[in-house]
Amino acid sequence: MTSVSPSTALLTDHYELTMLQAALRSGAAHRRSVFELFPRRLPEGRRYGVVAGVGRALDAIESFRFDDEVLTVLEDVVDTPTLEWLASYRFSGDVWGYAEGETYFPYSPLLIVESTFAEAVLLETLLLSIYNHDSAVASAASRMTLAAGDRPCIEMGSRRTHEDAAVASARAAYVAGFAASSNLAARQRYSVPTTGTSAHSFTLLHDTEADAFRAQVASLGSATTLLVDTYDVREAVQQAVEVAGPDLGAVRLDSGDLAVLAAEVRVQLDGLGATKTRIIVTSDLDEYAIAALAAAPVDGYGVGTELVTGSGHPTCGFVYKLVARASDAGEMVSVAKRSVDKASVGGRKYALRRLTSAGVAEAEVIGIGHRPDDDGDDRALLVPLVRDGEVVGRESLEAARSRHLTSRSELPVAIQQMSRGEPVIPTVHE
Repeated sequence: MTSVSPSTALLTDHYELTMLQAALRSGAAHRRSVFELFPRRLPEGRRYGVVAGVGRALDAIESFRFDDEVLTVLEDVVDTPTLEWLASYRFSGDVWGYAEGETYFPYSPLLIVESTFAEAVLLETLLLSIYNHDSAVASAASRMTLAAGDRPCIEMGSRRTHEDAAVASARAAYVAGFAASSNLAARQRYSVPTTGTSAHSFTLLHDTEADAFRAQVASLGSATTLLVDTYDVREAVQQAVEVAGPDLGAVRLDSGDLAVLAAEVRVQLDGLGATKTRIIVTSDLDEYAIAALAAAPVDGYGVGTELVTGSGHPTCGFVYKLVARASDAGEMVSVAKRSVDKASVGGRKYALRRLTSAGVAEAEVIGIGHRPDDDGDDRALLVPLVRDGEVVGRESLEAARSRHLTSRSELPVAIQQMSRGEPVIPTVHE
């Protein structure tokens, strides 16, 4: 028996349903419409962003249905004709978007939804919820992996966010280059590699630190990672090598001046013959702290709070706006919001990344109502995700992860600067 995913239809706002009811009554609900999900700007100081959550959004669209249980909740929200219409709802339109792992800039048309107004407007809140969260985490993760270079980063922020957000965060971080996560649900749902050994409580459980080390090595082998800052770091490192031998996999530092401690521990490990034992550091790291540790003898980073909260930018500020719709005569016309500081650009969009002959990005080029001219070096950014209501753009996380590295490598070298700045390439509308 095939299991059915829980409905995602109630992961929305009340006003989506009242707009639908009014549009059904006026007859406008069935007008062909184009919605666009985009950022007006990058979070302050950021030089680029990263798209994540695409695969989760496609799953959510497939599960967006109004079964009897959902309709019961809505009985006192909308009228009977609207309930009857919702009962047969299935998205039947087309969706184009930036593929997962792609980098983005202000006004990048990250998602183009083409359908009737009724079908497309209901997806607004759900799509924004997924994209705003996952892209915020991925954007922060990308800056962290960029700062880390060849040293692996491990996601370990589950205890710092909502339990479901923790799983999505682990997935988004993996897309943006993190090597593994501590979250086992991410392993189950998305095949994200997981890792983990012990916390301070395990050391405190035992009569001595050496007893804790012996118990861990006996269970997990000498390649394990021993936490060495519960009491005295120098004494712990000595005991760790005595217990595990020179083939000890790694030691973890979770407090203090990490740069100074790492240098001292490296000297001590080498002096004890544990020259291949790695040093892993944790403790409220962000991209700035990781960059500051570049010269330290650190072999890997465990990142929690700052990652799952977007390193100061927990949302990307994406919006979902109607940009074109059919007129009474059936012709598609551009529409746009004109509010101060919240303007949108009307018209169905097309996008490409303008590249030099050497493959370096020069601009984000957005065509309004037509495809921008490709001079031969450029790269189209929009790919089909849903066609006639059927998902066609689902792919593996490994593909998204590879895409991210390729897309990020195209950007100018200014992205390596952790200081605040403007987007590294301009957005040009044609």
